[in-house]
Amino acid sequence: MIRAFVQAALEEDLGRGDLFARIAPSQEASALLTCKDEGVFAGAPYAHELCALLGITLALHVKDGEVVKKGQRLARLEGSSLALLQVERTLLNMLQHASGIATKVARYARALDGLPVRLLDTRKTRPLLRAFEKYAVRCGGGSNHRFGLDDALMLKDTHLALIGDLDALIASARKTLPFTCKIEIECESLEAAQKAMKAGADIVMCDNMDVAQTQIVVAWRNTHFPHVWLEASGNITEETLVRVAKTGVDAISCGSLIHQATWLDFSMKMEPHS
Repeated sequence: MIRAFVQAALEEDLGRGDLFARIAPSQEASALLTCKDEGVFAGAPYAHELCALLGITLALHVKDGEVVKKGQRLARLEGSSLALLQVERTLLNMLQHASGIATKVARYARALDGLPVRLLDTRKTRPLLRAFEKYAVRCGGGSNHRFGLDDALMLKDTHLALIGDLDALIASARKTLPFTCKIEIECESLEAAQKAMKAGADIVMCDNMDVAQTQIVVAWRNTHFPHVWLEASGNITEETLVRVAKTGVDAISCGSLIHQATWLDFSMKMEPHS
């Protein structure tokens, strides 16, 4: 999967061929990858696979999940000068993007350190970049929510608007879907959460509830359905994160971990061989 992804990304940039390669001879060269920012590094397997496509030797000096600082040397690349020039932008795009996500996730994860709650991403990912972006979340210390519509049944408000009998639907799902499949229901009130738990949900999402509302749902769950997991979601920011975590929910999901992450600044400089 990684090889196909990086190959497609490289081909997007190369198009019908690198025009510089038509007018310049190739020579052995090396390049240095340097950090011009501070954050958490991510993207190692993608970088290795990408460089391998062009016969470039990549020596990474950092590992996924490690903190990087301004001025730090991240990697050395060796190969033909044309290959190095061709890989530059795709390599930087991947590493900067992944590291930006990992950095934001790590900041949230640090805030939750010591609290018994899992930090989750969502399906709010860029088209065709889901595996890549969710990988970066893990590098930052977060956990992945479902990857797609095929690995858990989530009934959101748009689904619930079409469902007449929730109890009957869940009973049917238990007979039809795989035994290991979890069922999660999005709820915006205590009454909806109670109905979902009584119907047999494995996970209830407290969607866009404030702290006080969430605490009430947690207390009711603890008394009546302690086996049900609770997930808080909806406009949770870095400022409200800890307050939500302390309500007693089992997980917090934040789409902003991915779609609001800012790329880290890396650079690549060539070193022609004498």
